[in-house]
Amino acid sequence: MNMRPILRLVLAGAMAFSLAACSTSSPTRALQIQPIQSEKYAAIVVDANTGRTLYSASADQIRYPASLTKMMTIYMLFEALDSGRISKSTQIPISAHAASQPPTKMGIKPGGSIDVDSAIRALVVRSANDVAAAVGEYLGGSEAQFAANMTARARALGMTKTTFRNASGLPDAGQQTCARDMALLGMALRQRFPHHYAYFSTREFAYAGKMVRGHNKLLETGGIDGIKTGYIRASGFNIVTSVNRDGKRLIVTVMGGESANGRNAHVQELIQRYLPAAASRGGTHT
Repeated sequence: MNMRPILRLVLAGAMAFSLAACSTSSPTRALQIQPIQSEKYAAIVVDANTGRTLYSASADQIRYPASLTKMMTIYMLFEALDSGRISKSTQIPISAHAASQPPTKMGIKPGGSIDVDSAIRALVVRSANDVAAAVGEYLGGSEAQFAANMTARARALGMTKTTFRNASGLPDAGQQTCARDMALLGMALRQRFPHHYAYFSTREFAYAGKMVRGHNKLLETGGIDGIKTGYIRASGFNIVTSVNRDGKRLIVTVMGGESANGRNAHVQELIQRYLPAAASRGGTHT
């Protein structure tokens, strides 16, 4: 599927966006969204069927991605799967560097390994930093080279404000993005890899005799089928959420939440407000 037309529409969304959608001076004040009161806040709502921006707040301002970074790590894994470079049973070795990453992690010892299928689930559900580093080393030769490859892929997707420095999203002052870029990545994952996309709705999985459970509470809401949460102190609570209801699809990015619950409530508010304005599949607005 050719993603470029829709992705170009998202890039142009800041110009096409109606100011009335988020103006506090609108006569329909009761319908307006109240932004999270934080200097870290940024958000965007994109109609995934058309690429049209329905809501935008500081969406092009530089922010830290935190574990939203792992969306690109997974993108690169999906590419490697589809090219035949790896299979779902391929074992990814865990180096001392990977094992030394701080939590959250799977806790695999140096010299151990994890299969690709479990690695993807660990990135989605557990947001495992040790697995992210191991993937970077395996696919890139080193995590630093993998981060450079991630940045190059971001540019190819039109993510002009994103630079990756590691595969996990752990703190690094040079690792930056914006809400619009993260929405672009969320759309690209769904459009390029529909055959792998179900991974993002995984809530739990079994590994090494234990059940690994996630913490994305929004997956409990009907119509929400992914994608990824993230948090570091510098970023606040981030999320990219995919919504698919009755042929309407949204990508919602919220960055800079002050708590996971507050961030999730804001996402729900954005969905409730803007899903009715989205196009049905095929581009028909209602």
